[in-house]
Amino acid sequence: MDEQPEPVQEPAPQTGGGLDRRAELSEFLRTRRARLKPEDVGLPDFGRRRVPGLRREELAQLAGVSVAYYTRLEQGNGRNVSAEVLDAIARALRLTGAEHAHLMHLAKPKQHKKKQTARAQQVRPALRHLLDSIDTVPAYVVGRRSDILAWNRMAAALFGDWAELPAPERNWARLVFLRPDYRELFVEWDQKASDIVGYLRMDAGCHPDDPKLSALVGELSVKSEEFRRLWAAHDVKEKSYGVKRMRHPLVGDLTLSFETFRLVDDAEQSLITFHAEPGSPSAEALRLLASWGADATRAGSGTPAR
Repeated sequence: MDEQPEPVQEPAPQTGGGLDRRAELSEFLRTRRARLKPEDVGLPDFGRRRVPGLRREELAQLAGVSVAYYTRLEQGNGRNVSAEVLDAIARALRLTGAEHAHLMHLAKPKQHKKKQTARAQQVRPALRHLLDSIDTVPAYVVGRRSDILAWNRMAAALFGDWAELPAPERNWARLVFLRPDYRELFVEWDQKASDIVGYLRMDAGCHPDDPKLSALVGELSVKSEEFRRLWAAHDVKEKSYGVKRMRHPLVGDLTLSFETFRLVDDAEQSLITFHAEPGSPSAEALRLLASWGADATRAGSGTPAR
């Protein structure tokens, strides 16, 4: 597995408003290496370290590649690297499944047509009808860049009427980092913020040439110190399932479980639902929101992001 990359001309930095994939790969590997200690991977710790984490030679030894090879990779040169070597480096770095996938996206990116990347995402009419028919469970569809594409009446009652917002502002990252009311809505706001940045990092790995994503990251980096800090950590996360605690201005505290259903026909769209344990105070709070309907918030119906 100690293969050497073929001599190639270094690619020029990306232009056109996208993210620099080489810089992303370099920083991701560096931050993953920095979080490991020698004792974490069964290596002796000799001497004082100038920087935190494993040394490059230690990581190369664990992965079974030469120091020169790993150094080139960490400098952002992922061309000609094999999937087997990336798998070995992922194991050496103790990457999660999401982190492993992110590494593959950065080192061996798939080619996307620019028109496809820039095209506005559309939610199928049948899926919209399904959302409208779910009248007791908050549900919405989220797409690339954490854009909120469609939602039902219960989601509007729980999170606020997104129909009142311009389409570009129907975005979870903008809502969480730029809107004080969402900071108050989520009891564990720090965790919600970390999750959102992790999702954006995964998206950036898949679409580093997306100018809208680059613009979003730039805007949030300027406007939010918390976003800058979390973005610099290079943590990644897949949308999954879990529990969120919220403090609604009308019904008080809620503890809701959420589930993520990635669409088979469009892996870049996911249906998110929230539900409460039967018979719990949170279930009663959701029932009240459902009964109040438009009195709780002016309910809206999602429209495609423009």
